[in-house]
Amino acid sequence: MKLPPKPPARAGKVSLWRYMKLFRRDILSAQPARLYRAWMAEFRTPFFRSYMCNDPDLVNLVLKERPDDFPKSDRVREGLAPLLGNSVFVTNGEVWKRQRRIIDPAFEGGRLRDVFPAMWGAGMAAVERLAPLADGQPVEIEAQTSHAAADVIFRTLFSIPIEHEVAGAVFSRFKDHQRAQPVLNLGALLPLPKWFPRFHARKTKQTARDIRSLITQLTETRMQAIRAGLAPDDLATKIMTTPDPETGETFDADEMVDQVAIFFLAGHETSASALAWALYLLAMHPEWQDKVAEEALAIDPEKIYFSTMSKLRQSRDVFREAMRLYPPVPMMVREATCPETFRDRVVRPGSQIVLSPWHLHRHERIWDRPDAFDPGRFATPEGKQCLRDAYIPFSAGQRVCPGSAFAMIEGPLLLSLLIRTYRFEQVEKRPAMPVAHLTLRGKDGIWLRLTLR
Repeated sequence: MKLPPKPPARAGKVSLWRYMKLFRRDILSAQPARLYRAWMAEFRTPFFRSYMCNDPDLVNLVLKERPDDFPKSDRVREGLAPLLGNSVFVTNGEVWKRQRRIIDPAFEGGRLRDVFPAMWGAGMAAVERLAPLADGQPVEIEAQTSHAAADVIFRTLFSIPIEHEVAGAVFSRFKDHQRAQPVLNLGALLPLPKWFPRFHARKTKQTARDIRSLITQLTETRMQAIRAGLAPDDLATKIMTTPDPETGETFDADEMVDQVAIFFLAGHETSASALAWALYLLAMHPEWQDKVAEEALAIDPEKIYFSTMSKLRQSRDVFREAMRLYPPVPMMVREATCPETFRDRVVRPGSQIVLSPWHLHRHERIWDRPDAFDPGRFATPEGKQCLRDAYIPFSAGQRVCPGSAFAMIEGPLLLSLLIRTYRFEQVEKRPAMPVAHLTLRGKDGIWLRLTLR
């Protein structure tokens, strides 16, 4: 059986300098192969210690049982600060809790039903956009899924399509920011005091400023519409008008810019990655592609109805398996705030706790055939147990991604609409290889051939 692409693990021990070079090139191939079987691993540097935890009990402890004792590491913030500011992705403690109290109501079930027509519209637009490319010639599909995911974000958040002047400019500058943003920042490696200035490349800072300026235009325009009673009932309006139930305060303009920045990064970048890999996996496994296509025939593209999601079971399981094999955020970092003992090892305060969906989802002592593509696994008792114990593409516990339910509607819907219309095939001379920085993408893109069904 041909297995989906997986980056080679590094061989043996390497120096810190060599590890940093490998890590900058790709987070995943910088790691040793033993992590696919280890329950825990310790990494030492001159400045801090890290512990990767693959033991489901430890993952549960950190994410669910005692999350306040393991806040998100400030090292994560160092490289992202120019774009994300003080967004919910990087904050901790009471600031984070206040942000989630305001944000979470926008993503409740009833609200997702309300924005579903906007998702549908973005999906149909993606189908139309691909029509000129369905001639059997190679297409870099990540660029297309990125476009579609950005369209979903702007339609559901601000009720504007990607063709809108400001939306298109944000999308364009975000691509520039991705190319300029390094994986490692000096502040992520050295224990610098908070007063010490953080250094970022000039292009990183410029693209971040441009994106935040464009987002500011959108939020200020929306605030004016809210005050005039003319704002559409979309996610931005809901978030901007929801008061914190404990203080009665809403987000101010600067806070809203921070949150929109992370919605775009998390909701666009991760969805684009997951959808691209799902299409690649279906191209590798045409029998599953045919199952999804047959199921998708139940969709009437002329009608928009939320109940269709209950019929897309094959698409849901394919998307779920794609995120198991290719979790959009492959690693997460927390920090121990008090002395701990993990698997008979002393973990000191300040130690970095690394949770790796990539390794957990492919762990050889947890999953049956961990590197194989098998959406049917989730119908088995063993697969359902693994879903509960060792499946965290959206994190888990109180810091679970607020848009997880949103993503599990968006992904299967767009996948079904695309497979309903087009057949996707591999380009043999351009195999995909995952590479991880902040998110997981194709090293040289993900190339597929499209033809009409």
